[in-house]
Amino acid sequence: MRVKRSFVVSALTFCLKYPKAFLVAFLLGGLSYSYEVFIARDTMSFQGIPTATQSASYTRIFRNHAYMVGYSDLKGNPLWVVYKLTPVKENAPHLKRPDGFHADWRNVGFITSSDYTNSGYDRGHMAPNHAISILYGKEAQYETFLMTNITLQKPSLNQKLWQQLEEKELEMFAPKFKALWVYTGPLFDAKVTRLKSSYFVEIPDAFYKMYVGIEEDGTLRTLAFILPQNAKATDRLEKYAVSIDEVERRSRFDFLHELEDEIEEALEKKIDAKAWF
Repeated sequence: MRVKRSFVVSALTFCLKYPKAFLVAFLLGGLSYSYEVFIARDTMSFQGIPTATQSASYTRIFRNHAYMVGYSDLKGNPLWVVYKLTPVKENAPHLKRPDGFHADWRNVGFITSSDYTNSGYDRGHMAPNHAISILYGKEAQYETFLMTNITLQKPSLNQKLWQQLEEKELEMFAPKFKALWVYTGPLFDAKVTRLKSSYFVEIPDAFYKMYVGIEEDGTLRTLAFILPQNAKATDRLEKYAVSIDEVERRSRFDFLHELEDEIEEALEKKIDAKAWF
């Protein structure tokens, strides 16, 4: 308690002794917060930042160079990740994969790569290493290896269908549009199962990918998938196509909520995978 009182007294003394410096620091802090919340974050999402529809889906937002995360300390998982893809230039550099995964000081559990060791699960990227590296460079690629971008995926999913979907979104989907917004994250059933090696990490039951393509004339097209952990490697991706409404129901987040209601409703109920493949 003496430490806390000492800190408060020191802070008050500083404010009284240097009121101008305190005012400048206060204003700069306020401007920084306003820029982060009302400007910077909005540029890294499309038609609104995902909003939790239930308290259990509460997240803290971590903004990185090329993607943004809605992170749940309760589940030890990124509940949503959003990033933007554009057509890849012919001379785009192919960067070497970084060595290992890195803890992110921003999460309460301070989850490390070793928490996943011998768990039987892969360290599954939500914002993909390859696409981010090609479009945004080395520093952005490094950030995809932060553990706040990682979730538990069975190897049979991570190395097969999930990887296929990541390849298609970069090589097949993105070239069709001026810009392609991607939302992705894990889904959890009612029964809570956590890692034995880290109580902070809950094991997902499935994963979603949601795409919003913006054509040159501004027309929007959407596509969404939900892939369960036990999805067969030989399955066709189209088998797992769903509506955005279904993703919202399962994830308990509201996406694209800044669109006009009529447009949002039409886009979110539509399932039209054939138009994308």
